[in-house]
Amino acid sequence: MSLIIGSHVSFSKDEQLLGSVKEALSYKASTFMFYTGAPQNTMRLPLDDNLTNQGLELMNKNNIDINNLVVHAPYIINMANDKNYDFNVAFLKEEINRVTKLGVKRLVIHPGSHVGLGEDVGLNNIIKVLNTVINKDTYPMICLETMAGKGSELGTNFEQLKYIMDNINVKDKVFVCLDTCHINDAGYDLNKFDDILNEFDNIIGLDKLKVVHVNDSKNAINTHKDRHENIGLGTIGFKNLNYVVNHDKLKDVPKILETPYVIYEDKKYPPYLFEIDMLRNQKDNSNLVNDIVSYYK
Repeated sequence: MSLIIGSHVSFSKDEQLLGSVKEALSYKASTFMFYTGAPQNTMRLPLDDNLTNQGLELMNKNNIDINNLVVHAPYIINMANDKNYDFNVAFLKEEINRVTKLGVKRLVIHPGSHVGLGEDVGLNNIIKVLNTVINKDTYPMICLETMAGKGSELGTNFEQLKYIMDNINVKDKVFVCLDTCHINDAGYDLNKFDDILNEFDNIIGLDKLKVVHVNDSKNAINTHKDRHENIGLGTIGFKNLNYVVNHDKLKDVPKILETPYVIYEDKKYPPYLFEIDMLRNQKDNSNLVNDIVSYYK
């Protein structure tokens, strides 16, 4: 089976899913992730069925399986803060409806930050929102993302995620997205990834791991900062990330790059064509930045 790998791509008002597919193909990706609207606000354009169908047709022509696509829920949903309970429920329901209409089966969401309420209260607020929103007919898999622990973030260890999942009424709808930068910054040593997988399996179960975000980190382990770096240029390193991406136990799990654009002379260039090539061929590229700039300049 070929590597299921892609990156975050745009979802523009003019082309929507069709544009997302075109961008993914430009990176030679076999899957991709997108937001259905800006992650920082509530503005959402109606979905265009014609553009969706054109996107699906282009995916079929290029052997991109819709079952491997990922949508990321917006950051403005903070399930851990009950002051925003009504908003969280309403907006997450609407996002699930949009993902369902698009036919995408994996929806990644940050668990949230307790903003001074305390870990226990925050975790139970997350559970309350999810139990309100999720039912037996919910279409996408709700994938809680592992977080770095910046500020009062929750979901920074497997035990917290396990607690949430154990208290969900419809347990077969909730899963996990593992982010390599986040777990590094939260204190998990990616030099020992097999140990991490074993711990995850023992606490949560590998069958619950449905998305991997592949990011290097600008920060040392256990610094709780959450700053992504390009593949091979951070503290995790190419060797460890390549091991994650090509791990046999994760061969059926979509891997999504969220690495930063390369900035050169005040212009930004996407790194994904080259980073996907590195990981697909399992070969580091010490000339990564120059190759990206030369290609797009």
